[in-house]
Amino acid sequence: MKIAITTSGTDLDAPVDPRFGRARSFVIYDTESGQWSVLDNAQNLAAAQGAGIQAATAVVNAGAQAVLTGNCGPKAFRTLAAGKVAVYTDVSGSVREAIERFLSGTLQPAAQASVDAHSGIGL
Repeated sequence: MKIAITTSGTDLDAPVDPRFGRARSFVIYDTESGQWSVLDNAQNLAAAQGAGIQAATAVVNAGAQAVLTGNCGPKAFRTLAAGKVAVYTDVSGSVREAIERFLSGTLQPAAQASVDAHSGIGL
């Protein structure tokens, strides 16, 4: 299973980015092989609108089946749900710690977006 983790860095020790759509990048981690790669999200950092939908589409296209992030807005949440991607919000710490919590089963998938559209958080 591939999971996507929002991050402000480019490795497993980087912090989880609390924003989904405007995260600097995503670590795409394969839970079966332990292999990982970085999916750049720079094109959405300064997007006037649509950052969440574009980021969600990129994550779906990368083959992720779950997203670990701090927050996720409603449009991104709907796009991820349509792509059969489970969303886990309120995730913090390092990417490595988030992966460990996911693998241990201590994270729960969100039933809905964690913030309203245009909340100012840059989701």
